[in-house]
Amino acid sequence: MTSTTPAPPADIAALDRLVGTWKVSGDSEGTVTYEWMEGGHFLLQHVDLTSADDHNVGLEVIGHVRRFGEEPSRDIHSRFYGSKGESLDYVYELEGDVLTIWGGERGSPAYYRGTFGADGDTCTGSWVWPGGGYDSTMTRVR
Repeated sequence: MTSTTPAPPADIAALDRLVGTWKVSGDSEGTVTYEWMEGGHFLLQHVDLTSADDHNVGLEVIGHVRRFGEEPSRDIHSRFYGSKGESLDYVYELEGDVLTIWGGERGSPAYYRGTFGADGDTCTGSWVWPGGGYDSTMTRVR
């Protein structure tokens, strides 16, 4: 008996444009690297960022939530595990060239919204949350 692994959903596959290493500049600086986990159902983000005097290293796992006996979630969820013991949840949304990362759940007042440049090697946007936020640019370096 053979079993086949289902193909990744189209919305996950569309995040392929993030794969690679990116230099982050703005109020937070450093690098992020995106890579596919075997099978293509989950995208892994390795984070090494500094803002002001705060340095954070971590791993984010991005994909559909699929609990035992259930269908995959409608939204693309992620969880970030940071070097300071935090675990943060997000929802990813990609519409055309606009990437939105919602803090917590879709529609949250905390989010990142960025637009990919025509060459696909830049993404310029802002993190926004009640009472604050900052601009950020990612430039692909490999």
